[in-house]
Amino acid sequence: MRIPLFPLGTVLFPGGLLPLRVFEVRYLDMVGKCRKAGTPFGVVSLTSGAEVRKAGAEAESFAAVGTLADIRTFDAPQSGLLQIECVGTQRFRVRSSELQKHGLWIAEVDTVADDVDLEIPDDLRHTATALRRLIDTLEERRHAQGDTVRLPIGAPYRLDDCGWVANRWCELVPMQVELKQRLMELDSPLMRLELVSDLLARTGITD
Repeated sequence: MRIPLFPLGTVLFPGGLLPLRVFEVRYLDMVGKCRKAGTPFGVVSLTSGAEVRKAGAEAESFAAVGTLADIRTFDAPQSGLLQIECVGTQRFRVRSSELQKHGLWIAEVDTVADDVDLEIPDDLRHTATALRRLIDTLEERRHAQGDTVRLPIGAPYRLDDCGWVANRWCELVPMQVELKQRLMELDSPLMRLELVSDLLARTGITD
């Protein structure tokens, strides 16, 4: 599979929502082509370099595992600016990458298997309960403000699934990008949720 890459200072998880303001020529062209063809691009986490390229700066470097992003909403409020919202779908591993002349990375990638559906065990059920409370609070706030507030979590809510609940908490809890990347790369959704549960306990979000 050959895809364009969008290196960012964040980690996109499967099922996660990612709003982007796009203004660099290399990405305006990429987003336009992906939207027209109905194809995804790959979001990878930066390990060095910046999201916006500056003259004389060294090329970006990025993690070897990323997530495919499907464009869900698209708006062009003015010339040279796109506002899009993407949803993360499937993880992938970069086999090789090439920096093109206009600054866009193109990569050969292998997809990574989706998390297996796994019911949350009783000893971790508190993570889903706390997430449900948070979603309810966010929805109430949105309704109070005339449905103008964007929710950071998209339906359907899979509050009985280890991977889905772990991924949403990984997006919401402040943590270093490197830690988010390691959690995203884990093959076991149960292990990811166990580690998230420890983080929630340390931050006081759950008892």
